Amino acid sequence: MAGPLQPAGSREPGPHGADVPPEPAGLLQLDALGPGEPFRARRRTVVADVTGAPFAELSLVPRLFVTRAMRALHAAESLPAAERFAALARAGRIFTEATIDGLDLPAYQRAVARVSGVPIGVVRDAVRSIADSAGKAGWAAHRAQPVGSVSDWRDGATLDGSAVWTRRGDVFAVHAAGNHPGPHGLWLEALALGYRVAVRPSRREPLTPHRLVTALRLAGFGADQVMLLPTDHEAADEILNGADLGMVYGGDEVVRKYAGSTVLPQGPGRSKILVTADTDWRAHLDTIVDSISHQGGVACINATAVLIEGDPAPLARAIAERLAVIPSLPPEDEKAVLSVQPVAEARAIEAFLLRRAAGTRAWLGGDGVVAELGDGSAVLRPAVHQLDRPDAEQAGIELAFPCVWVAPWSQEAGVAPLRNSLVLTAITRDDALFDRLLREPSISNVYRGDHPTYWLRPGVPHDGYLGEFLMRTKTVIRD
Repeated sequence: MAGPLQPAGSREPGPHGADVPPEPAGLLQLDALGPGEPFRARRRTVVADVTGAPFAELSLVPRLFVTRAMRALHAAESLPAAERFAALARAGRIFTEATIDGLDLPAYQRAVARVSGVPIGVVRDAVRSIADSAGKAGWAAHRAQPVGSVSDWRDGATLDGSAVWTRRGDVFAVHAAGNHPGPHGLWLEALALGYRVAVRPSRREPLTPHRLVTALRLAGFGADQVMLLPTDHEAADEILNGADLGMVYGGDEVVRKYAGSTVLPQGPGRSKILVTADTDWRAHLDTIVDSISHQGGVACINATAVLIEGDPAPLARAIAERLAVIPSLPPEDEKAVLSVQPVAEARAIEAFLLRRAAGTRAWLGGDGVVAELGDGSAVLRPAVHQLDRPDAEQAGIELAFPCVWVAPWSQEAGVAPLRNSLVLTAITRDDALFDRLLREPSISNVYRGDHPTYWLRPGVPHDGYLGEFLMRTKTVIRD
């Protein structure tokens, strides 16, 4: 277990009474943001950029620190609703306008691109989205409120008896994603609903949550209202165990571990596009390709499978031709489209893909998807593979770059190959089929026509409303 924590900037005793050496010059220090002042832990991990060069040090707090922090969140009182909404709106402006951790907005955005490998244009879009989500968090959170309920027991409706929409707990924990800054806009709704929130940042990209939590505190949320608790794996579960409810990002193993519990898992999207024979795919090729490659293909709402009624080869060929011309550029380049990883990580992803794609027809990426940039980093280039049936196992493989599986579909195959989709764009004129797709419980969002799978805005559910998980209704009648 790590040793005691000291205020940021202090030096602390080493394991044998010696001082811990000062942090390396030039590295950004990302301190834990617990119930008091920012703390710099004895145990810190290096956050590297895509070339493997150290960029920052992230403090890792021990289990005891987490336990005390979670107790402080439980002991705190939430701000009144109007104050929460106003503070969230201020935080959105601070997030995009202030210099935080020594980084102004352009420097922060470049840093996120270099550390995460997400193209700079995608980072900018995500930052705007987070700020927009902060400003609208109160409104968006209450979109989940049942129409037959009220928000406050003091509402006159409770004199005759009414449902009151109320929290299921007081403290919400988030194990954050690190592949994209955008998801940090979602947990702001928990703050809007009056939860106190603890965020465990990803070691891959802790810059965004550190900046956002700092902005929230500067905007008026107390240190006992929202915290950033970086930990190792040993102490990570303590954050979830100390909360009333939680949200965790991860793969299929995370979904299996937490399904049906007080923790909401956010797993792979496996978003898909279906094109039926009553439409011409050529008229929708821009939308199909954009759904695959938008934001570097790293998001759960990017399309990873395209199913078409009829011969899939012409569509697969056309997709490959479009994706093949995307340039390989460093993530901070203004023209960058594709994500970047350290070479070793990119080669591991490539090897996995080549193993799983064996026996399929490769229209793009059959010889590999790694384009080294010569500085220790590599671009993950697009891959397009054709499958021989809609239920092929590969159609469920989701990778964090533009990798798509194109398969034939038939009316006989029906809904089954389209299940377990976060988003399904159905390019069809078949009303009865659309009815069946909408009724399918494992398809979260269904878009009909020329709408990309990545379409999303505040106020519509991502994977159901977060408020459906955080809140419940209680009947109240009073004198």
